[in-house]
Formats: sequence, C-alpha cells, structure tokens
Amino acid sequence: MMNNALKKILLAAGILVAAEVTTACTRVVYLGDNEVITARSMDWKQDVGTDLWILPSNVKRTGLAGPNSIQWTAKYGSVVATGYDVATTDGMNEKGLVANLLWLVESDYPDTKKNSKPPLSISLWAQYVLDNYATVDEAVHALEKEPFIVVTDTVPGDTRLTTLHLSISDATGDSAIIEYIGGKQVIHHSRKYQVMTNSPTFDQQLALNSYWQQIGGTIMLPGTNRASDRFARASFYINAIPKKASSEHSIASVFGVIRNVSVPFGLNTAEEPNISSTRWRTVADHKRNLYFFESAVSPNIFWVDLKEINFKDGQTKKLALGKDQAITYSGKSNSYFKSSKPFQFLGIN
Repeated sequence: MMNNALKKILLAAGILVAAEVTTACTRVVYLGDNEVITARSMDWKQDVGTDLWILPSNVKRTGLAGPNSIQWTAKYGSVVATGYDVATTDGMNEKGLVANLLWLVESDYPDTKKNSKPPLSISLWAQYVLDNYATVDEAVHALEKEPFIVVTDTVPGDTRLTTLHLSISDATGDSAIIEYIGGKQVIHHSRKYQVMTNSPTFDQQLALNSYWQQIGGTIMLPGTNRASDRFARASFYINAIPKKASSEHSIASVFGVIRNVSVPFGLNTAEEPNISSTRWRTVADHKRNLYFFESAVSPNIFWVDLKEINFKDGQTKKLALGKDQAITYSGKSNSYFKSSKPFQFLGIN
C-alpha cells in the first residue's frame, strides 16, 4: 500500500492527476569524464517562429518594462534561438554558459507596484544572463542580490500569461534553476541538478525523482509524455550513458536522451493539453563551444561553432529557419548566417 507521505509527493508532482496544465519541454546536462553537454527540447502546440541569431558583445540593452527598467551593456556575445523573434528562449554565450527557458505554470512574478527594483521583461530574462555572466556561480551570486524583477505578459497570439523558469549550466558542469514562486525569486544551485522539465516546481520535481530512483531505471520507468515522467526518464538515461566516450559519441548519446523524452511531431491531444509536439532540440557542447540544432521536420542536424565567431565586430547575424524550422542545413553552418537588423525583444508597458 502507498503511504500518505508518498501519496502527497506524487499528488504534488503530478503522478496521480489526470493531466498537468503545462506546455512540455525538457532540459538535461550530461557530465562525462571530459565532456559537459546540455540538451533541451522545445515542445509547443504550434510553430514557435524560431530562428537562430548571432548577437555581438558590447550592445546596450534595456529591460523594456517601463521607464525604470534595468539597463546594461552585453559583456559577451551569444548564439540564441528565439521564440517568435521577440524573445531569447535558448542559447549559449562565448564563455560556454547556456541558458534555457521552459514553461512553469506555477510561476508567480513580483508585483511591480509593490517592488522598487528595476523591472525586466521576461523576453530578455535568458538574454540578460547570457550577456552578463561567464559561469553559473558568477550568475547565481549576482542574481541572489536581485538586480531586477521579472515582469511578464501574455504569450504572443495567445491569451495565456507567459510563465517560465530558467535553467543555466556551464563548462564546469555547474547548474542552477531559477523560478519565481509566490512572487519571490527562488534559486536552486548545484552540479547535481542535471534535469529540469515543467510542473511541478523544481523542489517537487526532485522529490518525485527520488521515488523513481528507489525503484531503479532498469526495473521500470514511467513512459508517458507528462513532465513528471519525462523528468524520471531523463534523469535515469543522462546518467546511464557512457561517461568515457569520445566527443562525437557523447553528443550522439545526449541526442538519444533528449529524443527519448520528446513528443512525436503532430501529437496534440485535447484531453491532455499539457502534451505538445516537440518542435526542435538543441545540444550545447560547453567544452568545444558548439551549439547543435535539430528540427523535428528536417532530416539533418547542424551546428554553430562559437569559437569561429568574432563577437566583437558589432554585427548581428540571422540564420532563418522558416516555418516549422523546416529549412534544411547540414554540418557546420556559420557561413549561412546573414547580417541582419537585430530583432526587437517584446516590451511590456
């Protein structure tokens, strides 16, 4: 029989409910003997309008959330994947720091009327981190002082409020998860935090995963597309794959893990609104500064080599991916980026 304590954990984490009201994504960090690799899936019910961009360093930005918005100048350049070309949803900077934004319906951001800290539009949250920090530890120490508060708005073309949490990882294998719960910033910082999905809040994701670890992944793993089940599978597989493999084999293994927790393209069911098609996947090799991209509707994987980019030249460049990210590239694709006017981050009045 299931004891009451375990039942409460599972109820909180979503195992014993019919559906989770979230949109699905997964993020994992592989810690090999000589490799650190971060992967994520982007799951959304419709085309998220993603393109890849090279954003140079030394660019002045504002938080776009009113007259008192935080302002900064980018220390580092980055390669990013956008959402609707109005927000950075994923990316890697020239120092090997990776940022991933995933959905978290429980997010509750501060009330600007009751908080005097400079506001930051949620469209710039990941970009602020990529612009300013080289390591997770540096970012955490700065963000703990709360230099800003995140301000949110509705999803473009939708009526839902944008509710996200942020994961960051670096070349040392360090990780942090940043959430806004009950109007307050919560930071989870540890090299052990290799996996993040959607609901519930990260502390409850950890509690749920401890239950599945007791069972053991070689005996049974949960198989649905719910966030809680994907967390358990990703956590098992990212630590089960070889740790001493070559760089190429490690990348292949990590792609295998993130595909394992992806949702088949076209699968969007009314009775399970939390399950949405995987649109694309990224894999970031922190040590070699390579950023891989795989579209669900393209036959090829391609990558960007950040070591070969001059982030100090002031040039913004775009790699257009087209509808459903279906334009096909293959291999190293630095040369396909074209000089472009910077996209406009979505501001909040």
